[in-house]
Amino acid sequence: MYKKTAIVGIVAYIIYFAAVLSFLITKTETALTIWELSTIIGGPLQLLVFLVLSDMLGIARLWESAMKIFMACCCALTGAAHIVNITVTRQLIREGVSVPEYFQIGFYPSVEMEIDSLAWGFFVGLAFFCIAFGMKEGNKFFKIMSVICGILCLAGFFGREFINENLWYLAPCGYGFGSIILCIKMLGNQEKEISE
Repeated sequence: MYKKTAIVGIVAYIIYFAAVLSFLITKTETALTIWELSTIIGGPLQLLVFLVLSDMLGIARLWESAMKIFMACCCALTGAAHIVNITVTRQLIREGVSVPEYFQIGFYPSVEMEIDSLAWGFFVGLAFFCIAFGMKEGNKFFKIMSVICGILCLAGFFGREFINENLWYLAPCGYGFGSIILCIKMLGNQEKEISE
């Protein structure tokens, strides 16, 4: 189960980053739709990775419950932001309605981007801390990596809010590249046998 989840996580994040790159290069509606759908799917997949990590690392029940709440917030917020953008905002734009940029994904500041950054920066950052602080002693790699990922997510969120919007890119390093590294490490561990 651990290895299958790790492989799914790695593939999902590779698809996500490929979708982002494809949109940045082509700027097409199809690429944007793929990016948005991969983001919507990414929330539950991130939760799955966290649940498997929680089981593998023996996360304390209270910390696991908090992680589930934070990830439920992430899934709900990111799903709402992107579904509204796909089904309402972009439809209005196609019909010639002048939708203000502050209601569109891809512009800063905008309502939908703020919701998305709250989901992936703030709530996923807190979920990483739940993984880090809820695990048993040992497992230093997972603990340190989870703390680093949590710090990057929160630094991206708060940096964007209070310093400079470009600091947001710290957050994808945490929830994206950091999660890939955690999944790769999961592949190297047998079920219930974690390196101390």
